[in-house]
Amino acid sequence: MTSKLSDILAAAKAENRAALIGYLPAGFPTVDGGIRAIDALIEGGCDVVEVGLPHSDPVLDGAVIQTADDIALRGGVRIKDVLRTVQEVAAAHPEAAVLVMTYWNPVERYGTARFAADLAAAGGAGCILPDLPVEESEEWRKSADEHGLDTVFVVAPSSKDRRLAEVTAAGSGFVYAAAVMGVTGTRTQVDSLAEDLVARTRAVTDLPVCVGLGVSNADQAAEVAGFADGVIVGSAFVKRILDADGDEPAALAAVRALAGELAEGVRRR
Repeated sequence: MTSKLSDILAAAKAENRAALIGYLPAGFPTVDGGIRAIDALIEGGCDVVEVGLPHSDPVLDGAVIQTADDIALRGGVRIKDVLRTVQEVAAAHPEAAVLVMTYWNPVERYGTARFAADLAAAGGAGCILPDLPVEESEEWRKSADEHGLDTVFVVAPSSKDRRLAEVTAAGSGFVYAAAVMGVTGTRTQVDSLAEDLVARTRAVTDLPVCVGLGVSNADQAAEVAGFADGVIVGSAFVKRILDADGDEPAALAAVRALAGELAEGVRRR
């Protein structure tokens, strides 16, 4: 049986295009404002959204997302707010898949089985776990499978081919190719490591390979869509909200417009 996430990625492929995957942290700039912002991503053209679970030490994220996480945490965001964000977005947008992207520590503290059950009950389609080693993931994957959740693991240019095979064999939904060494963030050009990583990953799995490397405009989205199954954008959306400086209508208009531009880009391959 296929999952909602798999179905959405397959539908994009059937249209001969890459999927557009947008990321925003829950609770940014507020819990309610964050829900409206994620709604705007889907309204603008995102097929899949990643709801970030803000973390006090987001070691894999660049300065822009760290700033957003800090705002959310100072606002008092909790896991229940993340789950509420998933629930409201999933209910309003059955056409999209809603994932949670989180570091492992908060899930472990919340309770692995409890988090999987609560995420599924909220309408979540799965979880991206960038810092959970595959070797330590069996308990989570068992709980996720019981609730029909996909588990997306992250690969990087430093991953050897044997490691790519191990990681992709354990995952489902898609493979997240973090195609820039170091932290995430917007960039002025697409890194040459990205295409090589996608090719090496595809050699060991049939899962779609989606790339996150700091895409911030339609031309970059089109370039990545030329060799990847999905284009992941986070920092560029966060930056639009930060640049609006508290003007929510302007922020929502900006992220909706950017999603529209990127959606056009992924169809240009």
